[in-house]
Amino acid sequence: MPASKNPAIEDYLKTVYAHTEWQPDPITPKVLADRLGVAPSSVTEMVKKMAAAGLIAHVPYGPLRLTDAGRARALAVVRRHRLIETWLVREMGYGWHEVHDEAEVLEHAVSDRLLEAIDARLGRPARDPHGDAIPAADGSIAVEAFVLLADAPAGHTGRVIRISDRDPDVLRDLEAAGVGPGVEIAVTDASADAVRISVDARPVEVAAEAARGIWLSA
Repeated sequence: MPASKNPAIEDYLKTVYAHTEWQPDPITPKVLADRLGVAPSSVTEMVKKMAAAGLIAHVPYGPLRLTDAGRARALAVVRRHRLIETWLVREMGYGWHEVHDEAEVLEHAVSDRLLEAIDARLGRPARDPHGDAIPAADGSIAVEAFVLLADAPAGHTGRVIRISDRDPDVLRDLEAAGVGPGVEIAVTDASADAVRISVDARPVEVAAEAARGIWLSA
């Protein structure tokens, strides 16, 4: 099996890419190990393999950066993952809080032919159910100026660009409150514990931790 089609390597590439998708600092081997739930020694060995395959640039004890080839492979995996999530929500009746784990499995099994069929059936969607941009087949991906809800000042109004899918309970709570990608909100107040917003003139309180996982248009 080529290195680029190895499911473990694909998971590494996707995780390295995701770390810098919304902030500029490269990922360290320790953070990568924590994100993947593996031992640091396992990361060391895998990084060596990925570097030898030309997928990652790394100096001992330094941060990890994708090469052009590695970024292209990472975006291909991200494309599969996000299209599968979108398909599961639109066609299979899944909730947006349920699709991440399913997509983690299916992204390694779906063929390019099936992925193209899914993309066409869905009408070439630009974003997944959480608001993440879906890379195009050529590897291009949309980038938009943003501000985290946690950092937005009182008076800021913006459209929800994306919401982190890490906590299904948070997704359920936000959905119940009418907060999701594409929704226009206004920040009314903030404290150490929560951010208060207005959604269609309704007051909504978002816990500070959840506010760190909500991206608004700048």
